[in-house]
Amino acid sequence: MEMDDVDRFRQSWARELPDVDTRGMAILGRALRIVGRARPEILSIMEKHGLDGGTFDVLATLRRAGPPYTMRPTEMYRSLMVTSGGLTARLNRLEAVGLIERPPAPDDGRSLLVQLTPRGRDLVETVFGQDMEIEARMLAGLSEDEQEALAALLRKLGATMFETIPAAPSR
Repeated sequence: MEMDDVDRFRQSWARELPDVDTRGMAILGRALRIVGRARPEILSIMEKHGLDGGTFDVLATLRRAGPPYTMRPTEMYRSLMVTSGGLTARLNRLEAVGLIERPPAPDDGRSLLVQLTPRGRDLVETVFGQDMEIEARMLAGLSEDEQEALAALLRKLGATMFETIPAAPSR
């Protein structure tokens, strides 16, 4: 297999600082470059439909919740790892364009729920489907077995990292 930029970077570092282990760069450096390359195309699909990554995440979270596609704001901001203020801004934008509604909670008239509208559900399903088509195309160079093996290794790496590295404070 041909050398890539990360291989060349590692070779340079090995020459300049031979005592430094660069195996992390071989994995995490490549992962960052892959995400950096994939993200613009995925975001362009969202933008084509008037969404950004944050507003799509809200719609996708509601859609994954299943019928009636309703959640409490507290559940949402914990799930999305955003501040309540950040979530409120996203909800305001989505409500203004008719993709969500905020009906009163039946068990507490003082609080509101967040509910996906039929239009919001149709949109998130369309955008998600297009996103998955793009990602499948991006992974086409790997066999199904290779994709499953890579997913398993990344799951294991993620679990280790989430156990050993403290989460960054939310902004």
